[in-house]
Amino acid sequence: MSEGGFPGPIQVPLSTAQEWEKRYEDDSTIEDSKSKVKSYLIPRETLEKVLQLDTEAVRAYIGINDQNEKTLLFVGAKYDKATGKYVDVYGTSSQQNKSAEAAEDVVYDGTRPSPPY
Repeated sequence: MSEGGFPGPIQVPLSTAQEWEKRYEDDSTIEDSKSKVKSYLIPRETLEKVLQLDTEAVRAYIGINDQNEKTLLFVGAKYDKATGKYVDVYGTSSQQNKSAEAAEDVVYDGTRPSPPY
């Protein structure tokens, strides 16, 4: 995938990233600053699983898990030339007790908000 499909560069200088982080921290319209999520801890396994999908990109959806924590849900994204848009590509369940025909689509989580993690 080239950077041409995205609105900006893939690599962002640390100083720019720090400016963006500060802008987010200072934005009082987002949520209460005491409980504001500042980052996500992402297990390596989560990234490895979604990268195995052989897609051009990864999409991260924002959700709230069963522990009432904000989380990121990762799926692959493949460019569809016909529509000019990226479409989601899901993994398949690796549970041993399911037949191949009944395999369920899965997304990859495992992220935890920081703070507190």
